[in-house]
Amino acid sequence: MANCRGTPKQAASTAPDRYSSTMAVLEISDLVAVWDPVTGERLPVHRGEVIARLREVGDERAARIVQRMPVTGEFLDPVAVDRLLVRVHTELQRLNEELHMAQRFTEILVPVLTAVRAAGSRPRIVDIGCGIGFMVRSLAASGVLGTDVELVGVDFNRALVDEATRLAEDEQLPCTFVCADAFALAEEATVYLSSGLLHHFPADRLAEFFRAQDRAGTQAFIHYDIAATRLAPFGAWLFHRARMREPLGRHDGVVSAMRAHGDDVLLSAAAHAGGMDAFLFESPKYTNPFCAAMRPVVGLRPALTGDFRRALGRRARGLVAARAKVG
Repeated sequence: MANCRGTPKQAASTAPDRYSSTMAVLEISDLVAVWDPVTGERLPVHRGEVIARLREVGDERAARIVQRMPVTGEFLDPVAVDRLLVRVHTELQRLNEELHMAQRFTEILVPVLTAVRAAGSRPRIVDIGCGIGFMVRSLAASGVLGTDVELVGVDFNRALVDEATRLAEDEQLPCTFVCADAFALAEEATVYLSSGLLHHFPADRLAEFFRAQDRAGTQAFIHYDIAATRLAPFGAWLFHRARMREPLGRHDGVVSAMRAHGDDVLLSAAAHAGGMDAFLFESPKYTNPFCAAMRPVVGLRPALTGDFRRALGRRARGLVAARAKVG
């Protein structure tokens, strides 16, 4: 579970191996709800195997959290798991609101869409791993992106998608949610989004994720994640301890900060979307150290980069190009 993010993320063929030996720390949410990367079918999760894996990496606290989760036979009860994840994501929504994540996305999306529209494209935004749909619903509610924008949230967890759909219907918002692989939709995205997704992939799988976005219809991507700073794990611990009640959410919030990728790793991986210009973005607007711990990787078609910089104005000084960091 990422610090300030909306969902436990698994992006189809790019989903991380839940038992990968390359990960020194593990998030419970990645282990207790698992889908086949090809078919999207939910897989049974053996509670004893999850507990053994967590103890193998020395995380006894996480093992105790899983030990208390209900089972059917020897396998975790998927209904109970989903109810827990919905509760955790509801708490995470409040964190996202406090950290102004919708405004942070808007700051970049508005100039991105200005450039996209100048190129003659109708914007279709797809949020990868949308969870209960906080980001998509927030953007739809604000109306700041315009009435011509199609907003779609995608997640593999049917319970989270159903909750996102219910909330959007209650709020009468113009957005949709789909239980599917974000890269296998009938219509491609003009812009891909995610929040707190990237740290769920081992470094050697990030390039594959970014290559998947170099698609004919895609003009840009914006992926917010935790900056790998010395402050991030402590900030995550303090913030989640103060704001979250669920032990799983508290645990995963700290672990997510510990797993964050460094700048060079992110920029090098983003450069594998070969048809895109890739940047990190450091906004001068957010001076709170907890907010500063979240920043995006931005990708743009080269033809849009100039218009994007002009639309961003003075804030374009916060862009760091991939070639400037990794050569």
